[in-house]
Amino acid sequence: MQASDFRKGTTFDMDGQAYVVVDFQHVKPGKGAAFVRVKYKNIVTGAIREEAFNPDDKYDSAYIERRNMLYSYKEDNLYYFMDQESYEMEPISEDLIGDSMNFVLENMECKVMSYNGKVFGIEPPNFVELKVVSTEPGVKGNTATNVTKPATVETGAEVKVPIFIEEGETIQIDTRTGEYMGRA
Repeated sequence: MQASDFRKGTTFDMDGQAYVVVDFQHVKPGKGAAFVRVKYKNIVTGAIREEAFNPDDKYDSAYIERRNMLYSYKEDNLYYFMDQESYEMEPISEDLIGDSMNFVLENMECKVMSYNGKVFGIEPPNFVELKVVSTEPGVKGNTATNVTKPATVETGAEVKVPIFIEEGETIQIDTRTGEYMGRA
């Protein structure tokens, strides 16, 4: 793969390390050669760098293994995921996962990502349905469009919802952005 093929989410191997492209920009200056400005993240350490690449530079694709696993429970700062074929439990540190668990309930299927056998993160389902456990009541007569209020869902995460959403309702959330999508 050439640097000119980089897109968001592309994984590549450089100097024995795996990286994922966070952002990219093809630059063709009026004078001089074209280049690709790439913001990339080390998959294992999470370190982010920005660098200009020659479009003709060649890199190997990094193979990221994604396994479907069931989230079982959390104990101390470890999240436990169960392999659905072997029923083995895989403990994953809270530090590796970060905010990925904001919208994940027990018994939800997630993709556990690893590189060379080392787990570095999880991908929750793109859309989840969660119950609103607390939110302020909507103000009657407030008909302005796009008025939102904070609501806490059953996982403890906070989401901006329209004013007509009440406690106890189930809503759909996009886990990639953390945005309210609609009623379930």
